[in-house]
Amino acid sequence: MTPFDIAAILIVLAALFGYLNHVFLKLPTTIGLVIIALCVSLAAIGIDALTGSHMGDAISGMVAEIDFFDTLMNGMLAFLLFAGALHVELEDLMAQRWAIAIMATVGIAISATIVGLGFFWIAGVPLLVALVFGAIVSPTDPVAVLGILKTVQVPKSLETKIAGESLFNDGVGVVLFLILSALAFGGGHGDDPAGALDVAQLFFLEVGGGAAIGAAAGYGVYWLMKQVDEYVIEVALTLALVMGVYALCIHLHVSGPIAVVIAGLFIGNAGMRFGMSEKTREHVQMFWHLLDELLNAVLFLLIGFEVFAVPFGQQQLLIALAAIPLVLLARGSAISLTVGALRLVRSFTPGVIPILTWGGLRGGISVALVLSLPESEWKPLLLTATYAVVIFSIVVQGLTVKAVIGRYREEL
Repeated sequence: MTPFDIAAILIVLAALFGYLNHVFLKLPTTIGLVIIALCVSLAAIGIDALTGSHMGDAISGMVAEIDFFDTLMNGMLAFLLFAGALHVELEDLMAQRWAIAIMATVGIAISATIVGLGFFWIAGVPLLVALVFGAIVSPTDPVAVLGILKTVQVPKSLETKIAGESLFNDGVGVVLFLILSALAFGGGHGDDPAGALDVAQLFFLEVGGGAAIGAAAGYGVYWLMKQVDEYVIEVALTLALVMGVYALCIHLHVSGPIAVVIAGLFIGNAGMRFGMSEKTREHVQMFWHLLDELLNAVLFLLIGFEVFAVPFGQQQLLIALAAIPLVLLARGSAISLTVGALRLVRSFTPGVIPILTWGGLRGGISVALVLSLPESEWKPLLLTATYAVVIFSIVVQGLTVKAVIGRYREEL
């Protein structure tokens, strides 16, 4: 199949499944699409096993032709992060900056370490490989998190913490993954750092370089927007900003996710307030809302279909199931430690820790990272465990996070 054929099939299925979910299941769109795609995939596998048909082979063949890592990390993610950052108030973000910064850096490191040590003990894999798994599943997925936040009502300060952490920790998590996977597998999608100094330099270059490029490009586009009042041109400028910045970051080997988040914050605040007329603001918001919803639908559809890439050995499944509470324990420990440290200088309500723990959803980024690993004897196990964590996170945590928030609403 050609890329156009695959894109056409995905758009048709996303629209059809979205309709079925809206009419019959009435679940949040992202969760509904994952469930329907997963059920269709498992049904096709079951029909193949019972009848010897090739329905599952056809779906599997289409999935195999899609490079999930490139599709998400070098394609969809730039648009999704920018669309999410457009709606975050910079003043609210700055008010929570220390909590977000610590959770998105120190919190990720703590979680990855706890998951790594636990997975090393549970699965018996080499320690570096276990730490790679920790880096894969520790960052919360901004696409999944922001999608769920649209369906629940939370206090503004807590919403800012959840959204801000998810927007920034995936960039930090990807850098951590590149470093650890290079150490564990000798390559992958990152350079092979030689020592601690090289690791530190790579980390700060990736994160700092991405932030600098995003800020400079965001300001440049903001300045251009102030010179004109034509919504077609200004919508095109935002699209050019996202694609240009992300492509430049890929070639310069700095963090594209961090860059587009910074650029999105700039345009969503200064750009919306001072660089656009009311008419332009409305068109920009509608364009990015539509693109965000469409790409979200395709992404979560793909997550459901990726079950064809997952090996289902009994031992692998048992380890994968054990990984789910391990990841939740690590997330809870990381949040407790970071919030506990921050309580020395500011106050937090009691419900913050369980809500941040349960609301830290994993999604397509984790699946993309594990699929990008070079082939090895450990990759099938890491893939199965990652997929189990992601499906549990999206379906179980996603469907119950509203109840968890309701349980602690009086304390917020």
